[in-house]
Amino acid sequence: MQINQPSRSYIIKFSIIPLLLSFPLSLTSHAQEINPWTPPLDIPIQLSGTFGELRNNHFHAGLDIRTQGRQGLEVKSVLPGKIKRIRVSTSGYGKALYVQHFDGTTSVYAHLKKFAPKIEAYVKAKQYQKESFTLQLFPKDDELDIEQEELIGYSGNTGGSSGPHLHFEIRDSKDQSPLNPMQYPLSIQDTQRPQIQNFYIYSSADNYQSKKEYPLNKKNDSVYTTAAIETGGAIQVGLRLFDRQNLSYSKNGIYSASVRLNGKEKFSYSIDRISFEDSKSINLIIDYKNLKQNRKRIQRFAKNPESKFTFLKESPLDGTLQLTPNKSYQLLVRVSDYKGNATYVEAYLSGIDAPKAISKQTNNVIDPIKDYLFDFDSTSVYFPKKTFFQKADIQVEYTGDTLRVGKDIIPLKNPYEISFTIPKMDSLEREQSFIGKLDRKGKPYFVSSKIEDNKWIAKSKTLGDFIISRDSISPKIVPLNFKNKQWLSNYSFLKFKITDDYSGIKSYRGEINGKWILLEHEPKKNTLIYDFDDLKFDQALHQLNIEAEDFAGNKTNFSTDFYRK
Repeated sequence: MQINQPSRSYIIKFSIIPLLLSFPLSLTSHAQEINPWTPPLDIPIQLSGTFGELRNNHFHAGLDIRTQGRQGLEVKSVLPGKIKRIRVSTSGYGKALYVQHFDGTTSVYAHLKKFAPKIEAYVKAKQYQKESFTLQLFPKDDELDIEQEELIGYSGNTGGSSGPHLHFEIRDSKDQSPLNPMQYPLSIQDTQRPQIQNFYIYSSADNYQSKKEYPLNKKNDSVYTTAAIETGGAIQVGLRLFDRQNLSYSKNGIYSASVRLNGKEKFSYSIDRISFEDSKSINLIIDYKNLKQNRKRIQRFAKNPESKFTFLKESPLDGTLQLTPNKSYQLLVRVSDYKGNATYVEAYLSGIDAPKAISKQTNNVIDPIKDYLFDFDSTSVYFPKKTFFQKADIQVEYTGDTLRVGKDIIPLKNPYEISFTIPKMDSLEREQSFIGKLDRKGKPYFVSSKIEDNKWIAKSKTLGDFIISRDSISPKIVPLNFKNKQWLSNYSFLKFKITDDYSGIKSYRGEINGKWILLEHEPKKNTLIYDFDDLKFDQALHQLNIEAEDFAGNKTNFSTDFYRK
């Protein structure tokens, strides 16, 4: 394990060490002896997600550690340090902690159910001060010191989590770049090789947009082969694949890959470190069209000229394989997990004449270096420069009440703008209307928009169909564990169901006897929960009031009384 040079504060801490040990290398070794790196959970490590694997629109920045389908497991700090960031959100990482360590790394613990008592008290005081459940905090250096293996929270399922687990990251503290946690001493049993599901070859005839699948035969435990393949010109390789560890059935991502033609390397990468900027180009390393149309992810083992990936070597080798007619080639693709378990695809190619380039006669080509405005009087679409990665054939039309902006089979680099002129309508109808986008089944969903110059204006990062929609129904709030005028002296919490039929909950506010109360919102379960330990009241009769508003501006008010001493 490589240990970075300790920070200045760490050197001060050990300033009494004899001069012989005062050199950085000796200090680092001494720190390693005192503080060996330890895992965040006291259970066998089972992974449901690996570092750098491909997710929807982002590279996974850490490890997803299974928590045996449970919430509430103790989460401990892997090293001593200071809590430098705390975030509470109803999406993304949910409840998350960022602990900065003295070796130059920061560990991240996300989707927590709750924090350890001293951290929970710190956060709750800030929540009541700001009168907000969601918040982001940056504690000062002397506020929240953490010892090694100290309890910092409990595993959960908050935020964008799809099931109970701990999302765990290691970052470089200098620039917050995620590092592969597998390089640290986590005990993960893994003797399984990656599995190859499908093998494809993409042709340059249409700029590598079309593909042909070639059936695979399993030669042995580590090698897949194909029948002889005849193809020509410039080609690229794509695979559907996954990796597993011994104790997990999850289909996870790989760590490294290489493509060789007649023994010469044409493309390779290993994911030890990524940048959050990498995710901006993630849709260029997959077959985006196939993912959207067939919901199957094919990884492309080639570098798109527009992609910017920090984990790819600076090399002219971009994965494009040039075949000459009447020549034979051995193609060898190697994919591996972090433990070195490798799988190969071995194919023998015969070069033939390159296929003729496929050309389309169209007037709808968008050039990414230009601005484009499509104006239909009552609605318009504006593509700024650099909306697309490369030239794209996009059909934009306004039919009936639907604005059709191409099909979501082309990845975008940046958002574009849609606008609808607001027709004559009463003020209430105007407030309740907004731009909606149609899903795969033709059902509209809310798209955040603003009103400017008598127009609804919204931005979208995907192509598709848009309409003007309306939400006239207010949110609903229903108590789940008590009734009006009930005595609640033995209750530890109040629980409510909060729902909205369309645009979604934008904000809410709760009060007891006129004082703001902390209501914890869990959107996946549509619940609000108030902990009675938060506040103390002298009187027995209490008046509870909750207001909620959806994104269309519809408001609701729930009021009730209860008794408690």
